[in-house]
Amino acid sequence: MLSRLRARCLSAALLAVALCVAVPAASARDLPAFSALVEQNRAAVVNIRSHRFDDAAGGPMRPRLPRHGYGEALPPGHPDPGSETPDRAQGSGFVISPDGYILTNAHVVAVADEVVVRMSDRSEYRAQVVGMDRRTDIALLKVPADGLPSVSLGDPNGLKEGDWVLAIGSPFGFEQSVTAGIVSAKARSLPYENFVPFIQTDVAINPGNSGGPLFNLKGEVVGINSQIFSRTGGFMGLAFSIPIDMAMDIQGQLRESGRVRRGRIGVVIQDVSPDIAGAFGLPTPGGALVSTVLSDAPAGRAGILQGDVILAFDGQPVDTSADLPRIVAATPPGSEVSMSVWREGEQSEVPITVGELRDDDDSPAPGAAPSRQGEDAHDRLGLVVVEPSLLQRRQMKIEQGVMIERRRGGAASAELQYGDVVEALIVAGRRKPVADLDAYRAALDALEPGMPVSLLVRRGRHASFVGLRADR
Repeated sequence: MLSRLRARCLSAALLAVALCVAVPAASARDLPAFSALVEQNRAAVVNIRSHRFDDAAGGPMRPRLPRHGYGEALPPGHPDPGSETPDRAQGSGFVISPDGYILTNAHVVAVADEVVVRMSDRSEYRAQVVGMDRRTDIALLKVPADGLPSVSLGDPNGLKEGDWVLAIGSPFGFEQSVTAGIVSAKARSLPYENFVPFIQTDVAINPGNSGGPLFNLKGEVVGINSQIFSRTGGFMGLAFSIPIDMAMDIQGQLRESGRVRRGRIGVVIQDVSPDIAGAFGLPTPGGALVSTVLSDAPAGRAGILQGDVILAFDGQPVDTSADLPRIVAATPPGSEVSMSVWREGEQSEVPITVGELRDDDDSPAPGAAPSRQGEDAHDRLGLVVVEPSLLQRRQMKIEQGVMIERRRGGAASAELQYGDVVEALIVAGRRKPVADLDAYRAALDALEPGMPVSLLVRRGRHASFVGLRADR
């Protein structure tokens, strides 16, 4: 009896030991091994340093308007340890061909007078900026070298939510840093980013990772790390990457002509809510509701009317309003296509000849959410501004000024933010108050190309002067 009891106890103990050994082994098999992937690709990942020299007056570059970790604006000029200055920026990139072509983000090199590429073996090259596209944040560089290690490209359309992905880059200047995570969402639209169906991940991305590659488990690049959503300036679990197929199309156009051509139809649109769908007699919410048809635009010439709902464009479904800008922009200008349009309870096909969206176009980007003044093009300072509503004026306790909705180029490098209020422009020593949008536009119209201008910017309780230069 005792021997049988001992035998049972021994069997139970052996089974427990076997289970303890087996569970970790099974878990280990389920987790990906990244080391081989990193070893295979790290030589093709580069660190990028861009420099902008002091202005002609020899003074310092424009100050930043930093934010600390609690989301409250710091006073202008408050030190921000570890932050980059507008005349020096760091980022990442990767070699796409052995003859020295490199992809990175446009915002890494947008205002640079000199770009230095540092390879994994610590060799350095001065890079030529072949071209950049600020709308998609893609830049193509060229270094004078041959036989460089390059990455393999994958298909971002094959990604699924939950797939493992990995990033290599230089966060905060720490070169060849590796982080991993999963795909959180695909075709993600961001506010004021109308042309990129972002890959959302929870890969740890921080300043300095910009422009670096996002790999799948096959060791193929599927995206370019571009943005994070953060209330602190650091990683919070929301990172966004540009799909590599879009990036390669952009770089091909930059390499061939130095610019990117995009389609335009000239409408301002909005989402179709369930209530709107019911009111318009649509079976289900979907499509892009036309709220404005711009004058002398392809849509107007095609007969599109305010209140039409665009359900498909050139055979591609428009499930939400965010789909239309990407589809239209990717359509070559001059193309003759058909749109599926819902009007007064009926669906019909409307032929349209696609126009071209110019960088200096004053009309909204195709499918952009309407701003309060119906404008969506960056002005000569790289800004899109609107007049604050009465409620916003009361909340911000301001009586005059225009509010920044979007910024790019030098304005982005100056750390101007959405919601900042421009109260005045200082040009040639004279202060020009900005009472409203008309006063702001009049002040810009008087600027000569390259002329320095200082903006009096208010953020919360604090104000600061931010220096920029007029474009065009």
